[in-house]
Amino acid sequence: MPRPKILTFILAGGKGERLFPLTAFRSKPSVPFGGRYRIVDFALSNFVNSHIYSIYLLVQYKSQSIIEHVRQNWVLSPIIKDHFVTVVPPQMRMGPEWFQGTADAVFQNINLIQQHKPALVIVFGADHIYRMDIRQMIDFHLEKDAHVTVAARPVPVEQASAFGVIQSDSERRITGFQEKPKVPAPMPDDLKRSYVSMGNYIFNTEVLLKALSRAQIKKQHDFGAHIIPGLVDTGKVFAYDFATNIIPGTMSYEEKGYWRDVGTIKAYFDAHMDMLGERPLFELNNSEWPIHPVGYEGSASKILNANIKNSFIAEGVFIRKAKIINSVIRSGVVIEDGVTVEDSIILEHVVLKKGSHIKNAIIDKLNIIEAGEEIGFVREKDRFRYHIDPSGIAVMPRQGRRVKIREVM
Repeated sequence: MPRPKILTFILAGGKGERLFPLTAFRSKPSVPFGGRYRIVDFALSNFVNSHIYSIYLLVQYKSQSIIEHVRQNWVLSPIIKDHFVTVVPPQMRMGPEWFQGTADAVFQNINLIQQHKPALVIVFGADHIYRMDIRQMIDFHLEKDAHVTVAARPVPVEQASAFGVIQSDSERRITGFQEKPKVPAPMPDDLKRSYVSMGNYIFNTEVLLKALSRAQIKKQHDFGAHIIPGLVDTGKVFAYDFATNIIPGTMSYEEKGYWRDVGTIKAYFDAHMDMLGERPLFELNNSEWPIHPVGYEGSASKILNANIKNSFIAEGVFIRKAKIINSVIRSGVVIEDGVTVEDSIILEHVVLKKGSHIKNAIIDKLNIIEAGEEIGFVREKDRFRYHIDPSGIAVMPRQGRRVKIREVM
């Protein structure tokens, strides 16, 4: 089946208020994740691995971090004009307001659709950790002769009340929506599970353009709340079952259909822990479907003496003599004598001075933890110095200038 021309919009403007203080200086998609990625890299990698290369990244809040990240790490082919990842801030074509919602974000960039003349427009979020072969969703869309296809994830019925629930028939045709219902509708062929929307869509271009114009007149600005429900009566809106998506290189021990919204500190922390261990729920090391990483310009890690168990250690880390357990250490971190790091995430260019102890904590970039300091042991003590998430995780916000390794050696 010949591939139609495709244009992609990835919505990457989220405030990420529930991820504060990690989002104090950056948007949610720009928050670092894993040993060497940012959250947005998972969505971008899914498109590039699916051979979909015409990508506009729509940004809004605190966007400088993500603009710099894309500029430095996501340059596709400068020769082939349809191979690009381009960051687009709000153009304010309709007035001084920023994007009013997901649909409004695309409507304000409708000129890009008219310029490229794609057959299909794909609209995905940038806030989730998962792998997906988007070509399989496109094939489903074409086979069903759909006007719109919504990516749907099966979840147990008892968990579905926290999501927007999709009602569908045996052909996966969407017949209705329930917004966080007390009694979720089950899947037509599985009464123990419900379909919930992933917020990822494929549109026939003409259908999208007409729907956006109607919604703008009615001052309706959201895909999930307005655009999609308004098209259900056409009988041409379908749900694509994410659980059927097959990713090459997936290991038997991984969670089938792994997908996480890392929108809270607890969810963000737990997703990191999911990737540790010999048989992780989500295996980062998949050469057949890689998450394309940040390029690091610097030396390899230098470990003089350490007891390291079940942890990620990124490039350029200096460890003198330390104990690291169940943790993620990102690039450029300095760990001195007698330091203990357990069940924690340490972001770039942090210095952990002699004898400091970190447990159940997230330390954002550029911090210096003084000698002998303890974080994550006495909650009431930490509360006066750090942000304490309701889950009990201590979070130290990003601080000042980068410290060079030679300054602390």
